[in-house]
Amino acid sequence: MADEAIERESMEYDVVIAGAGPAGLSAAIRLKQLAEQEGADISIAVIEKGSEVGAHILSGVVLDPKAMDELLPDWREDPETPLDTPVTEDRFVMLGEAGSAAFPNFMMPAFMHNKGCYIGSLGSVCRFLAAKAEALGVEIYPGFAAAELVEEDGVIKGIVTGDMGVAKDGSKKDGYMPGMELRAKYTLIAEGARGSLSKQLIKRFDLGAGREPQKFGLGMKELWRVRPEKFRKGYTQHTMGWPLDNETGGGSWMYHFGDNLVSIGFVVHLNYKNPHLFPFGEFQKFKTHPDIAEVLEGGERLSYGARAITEGGYQSVPRLVFPGGALIGCSAGFVNVPRIKGSHNAMKTGMMGAEAAFEALQAGRQHDELTRYEELYDKSWVKKELKKVRNVKPLWTKYGTTIGVVLGGLDMWTNELFGVSVFGTMGHGGADHEATRPADKSKPKSYPKPDNVLTFDRLSSVFISNTNHEEDQPVHLKVKDWQLQYDSELKVYGGPSARYCPAAVYEWVEPEEGGEKQFVINAQNCVHCKTCDIKDPNQNINWVPPEGGGGPNYPNM
Repeated sequence: MADEAIERESMEYDVVIAGAGPAGLSAAIRLKQLAEQEGADISIAVIEKGSEVGAHILSGVVLDPKAMDELLPDWREDPETPLDTPVTEDRFVMLGEAGSAAFPNFMMPAFMHNKGCYIGSLGSVCRFLAAKAEALGVEIYPGFAAAELVEEDGVIKGIVTGDMGVAKDGSKKDGYMPGMELRAKYTLIAEGARGSLSKQLIKRFDLGAGREPQKFGLGMKELWRVRPEKFRKGYTQHTMGWPLDNETGGGSWMYHFGDNLVSIGFVVHLNYKNPHLFPFGEFQKFKTHPDIAEVLEGGERLSYGARAITEGGYQSVPRLVFPGGALIGCSAGFVNVPRIKGSHNAMKTGMMGAEAAFEALQAGRQHDELTRYEELYDKSWVKKELKKVRNVKPLWTKYGTTIGVVLGGLDMWTNELFGVSVFGTMGHGGADHEATRPADKSKPKSYPKPDNVLTFDRLSSVFISNTNHEEDQPVHLKVKDWQLQYDSELKVYGGPSARYCPAAVYEWVEPEEGGEKQFVINAQNCVHCKTCDIKDPNQNINWVPPEGGGGPNYPNM
């Protein structure tokens, strides 16, 4: 919560939104639309930790346009629209080491098909939404992290932006600028998966009581420009299977869009058991499969990034409101796992949160719970969509890929046809970090060296993510107990941090003079994926926002 010892300037708004992603921007636009309809004047500030809107946004993305159609009905005719590649072909494939087998499309329920969806860049979509929001009078402040919450008498009354100009040793550098309090009648949290403020709020107000723990996947993405003869505009492909083993959940996407561009990504569910597993290595290995290599060979890798994905779905969505505000988008977790889609749900929940806040403001209320948002969610197509697929993830976890996917498909069909599930509503079986086995009870894994043609190392990948942080600043990856990191993370689990991080932030280094290995944090490399915060087996690493403007600078991810 806010540090009262620092004298801070403050600004007052009706609504403050933390995060300029699809949820936050949709909320801002909807608030202004409603205000315009009613002749009301509402002040809104959107805070974004990236250097610009879209800089930290990463997704496949194949966008289901249903929320966009509700928010901006004329978006297709807009000359600035960032989505100009409709899906023309869909494939679902099971990969083996040397071959593949495509699932007939008729085996998939209708909601699993991508017909009517659009391929593009979610970062570009957010820039488009930001322009619409600013045209309506929304104030957007990129380069400022929402670092703390303003809480008074058990009520959230805004956020505090991160201090600028603090040295690594905690001293104030020339140009030091304390963060500002942005106070609001209502605060909407739209930080995305595993947000630092969201995590605090869920714990502080026990929003997860009676719900399943949130689950996550690590999504890694590369953007390629391929040879024209390999390009199939509008083509989408999803795979599962190789190189992951049967007990490790995950899969891939490949989307063809724009000017010979291919978005290729790989997801590893973070409830994997083997601490020797190297998710980035699995991604690189995946690209060597004949079906994938044949598309990428002769092409050029343009960009790389990684991000945690919420996967808990229906049974993991926490209570959405707290005194003074609400969680919207992936701060609460609305991703449809089998579809690998969540942006449309994020936008819709942002709009519903906005509608509840507007109704409260019009009634002269402030700082209370926006219970109307919970009511809107309960009746929404978002909840209905998530309910249909609620058992896919638990079945995959319990029975492995081969049997779990078959049972998940059966469950989706019974939900689609009859509105019921033979499995009821299954639990997830614990948090992701709890799934990790000790190293000596797990099979070691090896990975080939990168060839720098199809496969690459993490450092060269981080380089093309345009990641940068001010070097002389406090490390934003907080280890709570350094001895525990050595005694357990290294000695019991084999130091999985050196592998699960897709940006080579963590290393266990042998000192030159001998002695115990040292835990080294290369915070400069961090792409803000939050995997460490999720997967550390002891929950001993806490990710907090670095100085605003730091991190990746994705141009079109």
